[in-house]
Amino acid sequence: MKCALCDNKDCQQGKSCTKTATDIDYTPAKETMRIASEIESKYMELTRLEELILFCKKMKFERVGIAFCIGLSAEARIVHEILTRDFEVHSVCCKVGGTDKGDLGLAKIRDSGAHETMCNPLGQAAILNAEGTELNIIIGLCIGHDILFTEHSDAPVTTLAVKDRVLAHNPLGAVYSRYYLENVFGMASR
Repeated sequence: MKCALCDNKDCQQGKSCTKTATDIDYTPAKETMRIASEIESKYMELTRLEELILFCKKMKFERVGIAFCIGLSAEARIVHEILTRDFEVHSVCCKVGGTDKGDLGLAKIRDSGAHETMCNPLGQAAILNAEGTELNIIIGLCIGHDILFTEHSDAPVTTLAVKDRVLAHNPLGAVYSRYYLENVFGMASR
């Protein structure tokens, strides 16, 4: 499949170009799909944070987790405080455990030989798993660390913010920017 390259998008009109995507038993996912569709029907009315809160309420979640990058501590604090109004919230920083990168032979940002604490997505997942969270929210985990966290989380995971230090945490800025498209990716602007 190369749907991103398709100009027709006939699927939007109810036509299918594959059998694989239609032969699925949605029974275990039906409630989540129902609630997601309800929220989607409020198109352009709610922010992603408002959608997240509404989703958690409709799913009857009581315990939510936040796995965040230390570089987005201020944002994580605000989200934690907002979510605490409706849920029991557990949050865990990426540097949890304080393990030096050198202990695992990992590359360091600074070559000073000083202690540099590694990100610990497996530790974040283990802590939130132990807390029994029903949904975990990623705020700015590094690429790769977000994948590992998601893989090791017992609860489903959604991303509220993606880290992009260059584009103010807006990774699609590279797609919207003529400069990036032409000069970095060698594509004609669209």
